[in-house]
Amino acid sequence: MSPDSRSLNLKMRQMLTPGAGLIMPGAGNALTARIIERSGFELFILSGAAIANTYLGVPDVGLITLSELADHTAAVRSATRIPMIVDADTGFGNAVNVVRTVQVLERAGANGIMLEDQTAPKRCGHFDGKDVVSCAEMVQKIKAAVDSRIDANMMIMARTDARAVEGLEAAFDRARAYQEAGADFLFIEAPRSIEELAAIPKNVPGIHVCNMVIGGKTPVLPREQLAQMGYSVIAYANAALQASMLAMQNVLGHLQRTGAIDGAEDQLVMFDERQGILEHERFKAMELKYRHQ
Repeated sequence: MSPDSRSLNLKMRQMLTPGAGLIMPGAGNALTARIIERSGFELFILSGAAIANTYLGVPDVGLITLSELADHTAAVRSATRIPMIVDADTGFGNAVNVVRTVQVLERAGANGIMLEDQTAPKRCGHFDGKDVVSCAEMVQKIKAAVDSRIDANMMIMARTDARAVEGLEAAFDRARAYQEAGADFLFIEAPRSIEELAAIPKNVPGIHVCNMVIGGKTPVLPREQLAQMGYSVIAYANAALQASMLAMQNVLGHLQRTGAIDGAEDQLVMFDERQGILEHERFKAMELKYRHQ
């Protein structure tokens, strides 16, 4: 693990305080992560759903492997300079698997790792038909994650999907147990109302993430309101993905209908801006520096 990773670990730990209300977009690849950083955000999540959708063209149903996730983590880390939380789904197995998962992803550049308590195959948190492992099993997975991290400042996020299966009070109980097991921050997925959103930080004091899924089960509220409720991080894990899917459909639909791009230029990043996002000048400078004389 590089010194840069250690400094980003500490930076993120210091940022995450109750009520901070940090907006955390999600990325599924290095290009999206770079645009998130250039847009001025302070951290982002490498979304398992976004990777599944963009890399495999499949829904978020647990089909990404650890090696694929590690490759994406390393590529995204090399392209960005802000803290990154990596969505590790269920940890790819039992507590022993979690040990390896945490070590692999931390070495690849994760500054935080999210683990959830769903059974395999996991599902998007806003899909129906989810199920959860026992609280005791998840507690052991959290303990394994905490024990196996290299840097104590690399944060472990415990997510519970119990709201949909066992009810909100059971989700509170699980969150408390995961916190006691050593989780640095908590994520109770898919509350169904404003009242439920407000109840989470109140009933389980600590650092909380909420997930704003456009079209999902949770009300989408403004940052100020969620910060007042006590949320540290407000995730928009797939807003960039959904925007890009709409833009691609619009531009490609126009091209198919008309046979030309004329009239859709305002929906495109121009060539020079594209190269700026990709830091082409930096690569040109390297080429000149190392050119054979």
